[in-house]
Amino acid sequence: MPNAADRFDVQALRAIEARATHRLGDGFELMQRAGQSAWQELLKRWPDAMPITVVCGPGNNGGDGYELARLARQSGREVRVVRAIGHDPIAEQARRAEHGYREAGGAIIGFAGELEGPGVIVDAILGIGLSRAPDALVTALVDAVNRAGRPVLALDVPTGVDADTGATPGVAVRADACLEFIAPKAGLRTGASVDCVGALSIASLGVAAADFEGVDPVAIALCADVLHAAWPPRSRSSHKGVHGRVACIGGDHGHGGAIMLAAEAALRCGAGLVDVVTRPAHVAALLARCPEAMVRGADAVSDGEPRLIERAGAIALGPGLGQDEWGRSWFGCVIDSDRPCVIDADALKLLALTGAPAPAGSVLTPHPGEAATLLDSTTADIQRDRLGAARALATRYQAAVVLKGAGTVVAAPGHTPRLLEAGNPGMAVGGMGDLLTGAIASLRAQGLDAFEAASTGALLHALAGDSAAADGGPRGLLPSDLLPWMRRLANEGNGVWS
Repeated sequence: MPNAADRFDVQALRAIEARATHRLGDGFELMQRAGQSAWQELLKRWPDAMPITVVCGPGNNGGDGYELARLARQSGREVRVVRAIGHDPIAEQARRAEHGYREAGGAIIGFAGELEGPGVIVDAILGIGLSRAPDALVTALVDAVNRAGRPVLALDVPTGVDADTGATPGVAVRADACLEFIAPKAGLRTGASVDCVGALSIASLGVAAADFEGVDPVAIALCADVLHAAWPPRSRSSHKGVHGRVACIGGDHGHGGAIMLAAEAALRCGAGLVDVVTRPAHVAALLARCPEAMVRGADAVSDGEPRLIERAGAIALGPGLGQDEWGRSWFGCVIDSDRPCVIDADALKLLALTGAPAPAGSVLTPHPGEAATLLDSTTADIQRDRLGAARALATRYQAAVVLKGAGTVVAAPGHTPRLLEAGNPGMAVGGMGDLLTGAIASLRAQGLDAFEAASTGALLHALAGDSAAADGGPRGLLPSDLLPWMRRLANEGNGVWS
């Protein structure tokens, strides 16, 4: 079987399903297993559901729905199967499932514009394979499901969601739960899909390990249990000089807090030494809050001891940097130094504007708007295919990339992208990205390569956000609330020292 963290696209899943069908000798066996698994999932989540409304489409996803409806009816539940005119089953297996449901005494109701009454709704309209906006009939069904105000179980994929990209080209079902079949889909974990899937669970349908042979995942999940995989323990004889030196450069007038947060995150994630270059006006406040940082005020590059750049194991460039002469001067100085950088915020805009190459071993941390600028695209284009956009950024800039947002994607040349399955809406506040920049720079300076530093830093940041949100709620969450959790989580798991 695949690794539990593997995430697949539709092409891979169709290949796996075809192999399983060939091995079993009858594809209807998989459909029956899907219906049985869906029925058990519905009972687990809503044991007293009555009636059950199953909305079926014409393909195999509809067939899964007919199987669930047949089992529900045989158990004595009141079941309503609803389908739109013209949505009679067209797939052979779906026709068999519909026939079985009718033989069990089930009736089919023509869709009349609304889904009335209480109970649970099962979305079995389309399933995988959607790559364009649903047609008018499907749109009407989806709208009715969403208007009904009842719990919704989606089978395999909520209708209207692109299982490869996570985009919703038109309307999409907003499910309370989604039961995926065979294996997890990458697109259900990033972009607009995260507002549609509800609680995700998997039914493998008994597919054999041999059916996965030679089929590669398109992404790997980043979950809490891998946080310390690339993070070496400290030796007892260690000292500050062996745990990395980070230079944090930014904080133009009015933006001193950004570079302060980056510096604090770098320290909390274990950097031995942290230098900060910022405007002189910010030095006193930064030292008052974080006396551990070595802060220099500089109104020009020549005032800021450029030698500290040469000493740095990694540079956090961009938080509060600005795009005026001060920011451009420091940007050019750092890029020309060829030191590994974590490039964020205004530095990303300057990177796109100047066309300068990112120094070898660097990490870019754009949000979708910044990614669009870097790729000469639009934010909507980035969100339509976040995995593809992250890969394109990594290729164009030959750097590791953290594409932030719901379902953060980490990509780098020569690596399978990683999907962050942590984080919460409370983290949508100014300053969170500055913490991330500092965290990744700290890990980069401590010896992790760019891809591992990007992955581990992004995961630590998201998990700290989840822990902080659990302790008081997501609304009103501040970046500084994450700092104690970043330290705590950095020290959990593997041994702190060897």
